[in-house]
Amino acid sequence: MSTPIFIGCDIGTSHTKAVAVNAKGEVLSQSSAAYDILKPQNNWAEQNPEVWLEAAVRTLSQVIAKIPAKEEIASICISALYGGTGVMCDAQMHSIRPVIIWMDRRAEAESAEMRQKLGENLLLDVSGNGIDSYFGYTKLLWVKKHEPENWAKIRHIIPIHSYIIYKMTGVLSVDYCSAGNVGGIYDYNTHSWSQDMCRKMEIPYETLPHSFHNPSDLIGSLNEVYQKRLGLDHPVPLCAGTVDCIASMLSASIVRPGDNAAVLGTSLNWGYIHEKKPDNPNLVSMPYCIEPTRFSYTYGGASTAGALPRWFVLNFMGGDSSETYDELEQMICKDKIGPGSGGLVALPYFMGERTPIWDEKAAGVLFGLTLAHTKAHIYRAVLEAVAYSLLHIMESMTDSDMAIEEIILVGGGARSAIWKQIFADVTNLPIVTPVQEIEAPLGDAFLAAVGAGFITEYEDIRSWITMNPPVLPDKENHERYKKHFALYKKLYPALKDIMSERADMLYKFQKEKER
Repeated sequence: MSTPIFIGCDIGTSHTKAVAVNAKGEVLSQSSAAYDILKPQNNWAEQNPEVWLEAAVRTLSQVIAKIPAKEEIASICISALYGGTGVMCDAQMHSIRPVIIWMDRRAEAESAEMRQKLGENLLLDVSGNGIDSYFGYTKLLWVKKHEPENWAKIRHIIPIHSYIIYKMTGVLSVDYCSAGNVGGIYDYNTHSWSQDMCRKMEIPYETLPHSFHNPSDLIGSLNEVYQKRLGLDHPVPLCAGTVDCIASMLSASIVRPGDNAAVLGTSLNWGYIHEKKPDNPNLVSMPYCIEPTRFSYTYGGASTAGALPRWFVLNFMGGDSSETYDELEQMICKDKIGPGSGGLVALPYFMGERTPIWDEKAAGVLFGLTLAHTKAHIYRAVLEAVAYSLLHIMESMTDSDMAIEEIILVGGGARSAIWKQIFADVTNLPIVTPVQEIEAPLGDAFLAAVGAGFITEYEDIRSWITMNPPVLPDKENHERYKKHFALYKKLYPALKDIMSERADMLYKFQKEKER
């Protein structure tokens, strides 16, 4: 194969994206498909696996259609959002119900039960993670308690990308990173499922996939059905794949211990890789794609960071388009709305929150509204809230021996000049972004190249990526932001009890409605 081509596909929360690249990382073709989140109740979030499968087929086939020499496609790697419960299948590998995804917060009671029954210390010692309704095992416990008829049908529980790969190859596998991200029932000491924790939680051990792999491992080839659907006349090998945040971190050239990056998609994750066993229950940890049994990726996450600008434009600007975002940023500049948004402070807890408060009942807030505020003020306050949440995460997790000199920012938010400057000014650190806005699919394509044996050193990802000049912080703006950030941190503790009361009230109303 003289000029090998590698394809990466990432199934995200709101979009699926695919890209084809050559051995130098040069983009040959790319495609995307959008879809919605199902929200049956307040703070619930589900998606249908068939929607993901069709989106993967559509984007992959569109990318492949633009490649003249299809015989040069060497390998494909697929990543996907953290699926919470994962895809719950019956004996015929049919999905039983929609997947309860990562942002869903319904398993609050199950989290409290595990905290009382097992204790956070045990969970941390076994899984390297704490207890929260974010984790997949708590969501599975919700299904077990509230949908016994569905629970009885379950024969397989697998990550989203593993489900897609199974459909395309007939091979059932799991990568270490995605398994570790389930928390609770994953044993970080042996890097396998914990029979003991499955027994304690009454989650059937045999339903979990037991063929563990590194994300880059080639585990099977496209079957004839999906060769045809993707526009191919020959089998192409597929990697085991991984969770999307791992592929995004790789696309940001995070390859050495201490490297850090912020991934700004629907949520915001800021984290770094290291060689220690995870020991902080307020953070999320999983094995990293480079030697998963040796390296870990530890991060703090804000649940609805990148989703907030989209929420704003959909509800108050009449549509989600690049022109709409540009219009809002022009309004900010025209009206000279500077740091602090005229005294307006937002809390970005629109679906509860993870790091550092870990509160399913937390709610979004706009504090300080006056008649002088405009939609541009509110929009800037939303952007600032996400930057505050990043700094809040960083304050909660920075190791004393870890010197942070810059932040690599990848994801949709990295395209906004105003937002990048806000991040720089709030954190007082240079913000560096890749020139190519591909993120996770590029990381997937690199994993495909590793799996196919054309790349042996993960450091080579740096040759695939060109970085923009850093956005430098403005000292005067940073001093102003320090005062607003202090207000930001006081708001949640002051409102926590009221937020809890509100959530309980809504839950009661919902139960009365269901009667």
